[in-house]
Amino acid sequence: MIELPFFHGLPVGVLGLGRSGLAAARALQASGAEVWAWDDSEDARARAAERGVPLVDLHRCNWQEPTSLILSPGIPHSHPAPHPVVELAREAGAEVIGDVELLGRAQPDARYVGITGTNGKSTTTALLGHMLQLCNIDAQIGGNIGLPVLELAPAGNSGSYVLEMSSYQLELTFCITFDVALLLNITPDHLERHGGFDGYVAAKKEIFRRQTSPRTAILGLDDETCRNIHDELAAVGDQRVIGISAEREVPGGVYVLDGVLYDDLDGQRVPALDLHEVPSLPGRHNWQNAAAAYAAGRACQVAGAPLAASIRSFSGLPHRQERVAVIDGVSYVNDSKATNPEAAAKALASYPAIYWIAGGQPKDGGLTPCLPYLDRVVETFLIGAASERFAKELEGKVDLQRCGDLATALAAATVAARRDGRPAAVVLLSPAAASFDQFESFEQRGEVFRRAVEAIPGEREEELV
Repeated sequence: MIELPFFHGLPVGVLGLGRSGLAAARALQASGAEVWAWDDSEDARARAAERGVPLVDLHRCNWQEPTSLILSPGIPHSHPAPHPVVELAREAGAEVIGDVELLGRAQPDARYVGITGTNGKSTTTALLGHMLQLCNIDAQIGGNIGLPVLELAPAGNSGSYVLEMSSYQLELTFCITFDVALLLNITPDHLERHGGFDGYVAAKKEIFRRQTSPRTAILGLDDETCRNIHDELAAVGDQRVIGISAEREVPGGVYVLDGVLYDDLDGQRVPALDLHEVPSLPGRHNWQNAAAAYAAGRACQVAGAPLAASIRSFSGLPHRQERVAVIDGVSYVNDSKATNPEAAAKALASYPAIYWIAGGQPKDGGLTPCLPYLDRVVETFLIGAASERFAKELEGKVDLQRCGDLATALAAATVAARRDGRPAAVVLLSPAAASFDQFESFEQRGEVFRRAVEAIPGEREEELV
């Protein structure tokens, strides 16, 4: 646990008592702060009280006392409107910050590597942490993945924190200047929380705040928005700027062509790794993730050969194109983390014969990013609140069934895949929608899918890599 001695004896508000909020409250308690914790959910307050976290109604307290409000990143502080408690805190002059800000203040001498982007953050963060650890670098993973940051161990001046940073977290973090900062890609997402696309882009660009040489900015060049940011940073020249791509050659950068990762950081165009040999990183989007993680490892002063070797042993992440089983020749892939059409499109691009389970709570915008890959989709099985909306977009373009729930869709997809007998058939859960219409989270949706697949009878392949 991270100690926060600068709050000793002071009242501190904590709003939102999920995993990161509870961790913040407990770290503050252990550091001698007077914790005023609150959550608008009665169940969350009850869970916190069971753990000994003191509760104070932040809607009705005296905001002249606390100097700080520690805000969970899922709670709005600007758009579409600030949470009422945020408004009260700001009116009283209290700062509104997140738990990553507390980590930065408590561990100012550590090395910080930050990863953001619309898609691929978690895989890249986990991959980079795995690579650095195997290369004998003292690196801990946290942020929007894994442990809440205040449950990590102190790093001192010899360790590194590899942090997945959402746009929400970046807006609540001010003291950290990332030694290595990665921006993978930007496509429209969470626009209601940022007042539109420009606000979302501005939040993502915060990952590069105050960077100067020898700090490093690494940017994906496979979308126009990130290419423009790359060019802006390179023109100013404050920090080292590295481009990465899974689609094109990048002089002076790291890129993937036909599945081969090239290291041109020293102008040598070295073929470092054939990513076809890494089945846990399928598809062009994962090739971009690998290029980004490799470039970040090199920016952390690790040689290319051990980085490439460590990529080969990466096992992947749950719910992100996770191959659950191969039964009677049909692969079952859990991509429940694909909560928007852009993420689902990346999965659709990765397989040749797909029985696609899609749907859930739809986000703004349609399935347009997925449409170029429908030639890979044999049949679609729709679930959840998005069923009719998705059906209108897909009818006439691909065979589809309205299945209602995940269990029905999985059963129908299994019947269809076995009936057709196509080589390399994949039953793919890649919903292109949030989970909250039928599940508590994308993790729960993925676990339900995994358990249901495990119950399917048939001959299984023993080895899955």
